Amino acid sequence: MKQENSGQTAVCPYRKKCGGCDYQDVSYAQQLAFKQRYLDRLLGGFAPVKPILGMDDPYHYRCKVHAVYGYSRRTGAISGTYRKNTHNVVSIDRCLIDNELADEIIGTITGMLKSFRIKVYDEDTGYGFLRHVMVRVGHNTGEVMVILVAADPVFPSKNNFVKALLRKYPQITTVVLNINNADTSMVLGPRNIVFYGKGYIVDQVCGCSFAISPSSFYQVNPVQTEHLYRCALDFAGLTGGETVIDAYCGIGTMGIIAAPHAKSVIGVELNKDAVRSAIGNARHNHVSNTRFYHADATKFMQQMQQGGEKADVIIMDPPRSGSTPEFIQAAAALSPSRIVYVSCGPESLERDLRLFGKRKYHAVKIQPVDMFPFTKHIETVAKLIKSK
Repeated sequence: MKQENSGQTAVCPYRKKCGGCDYQDVSYAQQLAFKQRYLDRLLGGFAPVKPILGMDDPYHYRCKVHAVYGYSRRTGAISGTYRKNTHNVVSIDRCLIDNELADEIIGTITGMLKSFRIKVYDEDTGYGFLRHVMVRVGHNTGEVMVILVAADPVFPSKNNFVKALLRKYPQITTVVLNINNADTSMVLGPRNIVFYGKGYIVDQVCGCSFAISPSSFYQVNPVQTEHLYRCALDFAGLTGGETVIDAYCGIGTMGIIAAPHAKSVIGVELNKDAVRSAIGNARHNHVSNTRFYHADATKFMQQMQQGGEKADVIIMDPPRSGSTPEFIQAAAALSPSRIVYVSCGPESLERDLRLFGKRKYHAVKIQPVDMFPFTKHIETVAKLIKSK
């Protein structure tokens, strides 16, 4: 595939079949211009929208690569992605936005299936073994995790399979079998069996180290994540004396990065495994002023308010669907001087900024970060302050 500088367009042979990228055949400079104009129109009425932070090299940025398996009568087992709005598998060898090593490993695994007599899963019949493969790469550490998602825990010749894979890719640090035998569109199931290594990888961002398990949420664009988190920290304006709430904290990334600049950080997350990882990550980074809780963030803040507690700064990073009126009310009731809203959905951010406005919190800065080149998605950081 042809790859050119950011002012040009790389030709993707799957652009008419896959549908995963919204801006194929559009130069990167034009993509950034489109996104900037859209955010100016959508969010410019709340606060000035700063120039979007783009990438020097917008290719092969995804450090988590997922491939689904299907079957072709002509070629046998195929790996790739679902055609947009369907469950028809498009066979893909290399993707312009995927980590190149991850794509290569997936291709090798696909080529190994026939010799190991491994059948791919058929969604229609429910028969077959291998459903998906996911590869996660530590951008700054080079650690590599391979997750084989199967419908059954019994993996024939697993030792020989793993040995063959490691001979070709000695940089793989862990191999995990994930069991997903449910009739679901979810990729990962609830059970993991470690075949090799420690069952997780470690990566670094903003000078801190984080353990990443098969199901951990970790930003897929590590280069832009540095910009995103540094912007959030800048907007938080921490001086060392603040109590910070990190809502929707996940594995604790932003809270742990903020901790050296604050008096204390309280992380709240509904995913129990993520909270366990956050506690371990804080310990690994020798951060002692953090507390992480397995709880609903809205109810947790309501209980804080009822107990007469306050928060100086709230950092929130909700899913693409945004937050809820109940969360916004609970956050405002704690009377923080600053709220940092990290959003991956501009439309839900626009809605929530209106709701915050009714609670006397108004945006003063908005910084877009292009986390997902060649797609329509945009990550945005907004700083809100309480009106006097």
